[in-house]
Amino acid sequence: MRKLLSEMTLEELWELFPIQLTEHKEYWRDWYQEEQELLFSFLPKNVRIYHIGSTAIKGIWAKPIVDILVEADIKKHKTIKNLLIQNCYGCMAQNKNRIDFNKGYTQDGFAERVFHLHLREFSDNDELYFRDYLNENFAIAKAYEQLKLSLWKPFENDRDGYTERKSEFVLKHTQKAIEQYGKEKYQEVKTAWQDKPG
Repeated sequence: MRKLLSEMTLEELWELFPIQLTEHKEYWRDWYQEEQELLFSFLPKNVRIYHIGSTAIKGIWAKPIVDILVEADIKKHKTIKNLLIQNCYGCMAQNKNRIDFNKGYTQDGFAERVFHLHLREFSDNDELYFRDYLNENFAIAKAYEQLKLSLWKPFENDRDGYTERKSEFVLKHTQKAIEQYGKEKYQEVKTAWQDKPG
């Protein structure tokens, strides 16, 4: 009898769900928009939803996992967590102000469509600055791609190590983006329908 995902060790999970990179696919944007519509159909009003991560950066290799940022009032997080779990999302990690979810992880490995959803407070959104900065600076985006490709095989079954070794690059260019755009860029209220990068 196979173990449930909840019974697996971290090492077993990383073996079942290795780091995979693939060239950029235009349909990732469609996957995001369809999932965004689904999320709007059951989440409370006044949430903001954004496409983040490498699948939101034009022309670079990425893990075929669509990252979604949901900003909401901290008082709504418990309700939103329950709604997401009722709609096929699993809770991966949680701390005081952030909850991470996934969808598309099965006992046989990845489903066709895989999502990571990051539930945050309003304005906890540095990923938006990084996304926009790389979309506007193709040479930096390609440097990020090369970094990811260099880490892929050495850290294929070590997601934490892979993420940790990208962090210096991400932090450096996120800070440059905030300096260039101004921290207020994503502080004002916007609807997710305005979030159509690329």
